[in-house]
Amino acid sequence: MHIIVLAKQVPDIERVKFSPDTNRVDRKSADVEINPFDLNAIEAAQQMKEKMGGTITVISMGPKSAEAVLREAIARDADRGILLHDDKFAGADTLATTYTLAAAIRQVGTFDVIVCGEKTVDGDTGHVGPGIAERLGVSLLPFVSHITEVTGDKITAVAETSAGSLNIEASFPLVLTGTKEINTPRLPTLKEKLRARKAEIETWSATDLGDVDASNFGRAGSATWVESIEVPPEKKRKGEILTGEDAANQLVAALDKAGLLKG
Repeated sequence: MHIIVLAKQVPDIERVKFSPDTNRVDRKSADVEINPFDLNAIEAAQQMKEKMGGTITVISMGPKSAEAVLREAIARDADRGILLHDDKFAGADTLATTYTLAAAIRQVGTFDVIVCGEKTVDGDTGHVGPGIAERLGVSLLPFVSHITEVTGDKITAVAETSAGSLNIEASFPLVLTGTKEINTPRLPTLKEKLRARKAEIETWSATDLGDVDASNFGRAGSATWVESIEVPPEKKRKGEILTGEDAANQLVAALDKAGLLKG
């Protein structure tokens, strides 16, 4: 069984700042980490490998520092890590991103299932999984919260929709996007981390992706862009301490003034 996992390096979303000059995330303003949803994807792949055997290939697109994402995946039982790194890939929206990732997947070759997180915490679009499925012409199994069974040619899973939970059986090859509820990622051991540090990470540029149209990469291939970014001011709560024997009456009067006692 060949499982491909798509993983991304993202900034610490609680600390990251935005650049008013470029209308983009200032990725240097915060530490970076593997997208949390992608840890669930790697764990799902690891569980499939443990049951069915086979290999796991992890692909990431980003700067050289994104090698850390691939080493994290190798520490969690991935067999191969591929970094897509080229200035031509920079500034990509999800349309250009899926074009690049799909081209890389075609170069990797035959697969049974592609697993990715439901979304990334920096973009929060959820476009990549469906976009990859569309570009490769395979089925999409989205918003999976539980994998019930995996066999050599199909998977049975629970998918979450606005109408409720669905039990779905789907044949390979397919793209699966997982929610945070799909599993609880295990922590790699020290031995596995040391092994991952020595692992070879393949770096592919645009010229390694075969017969492609370079105008579909990066900013040139992006159909959307950010016009402007506004960060709303943080609202601070007002506090008042009521003391003395008349505190209860003061509280009632304050609530009444605020219109909270009506009706």
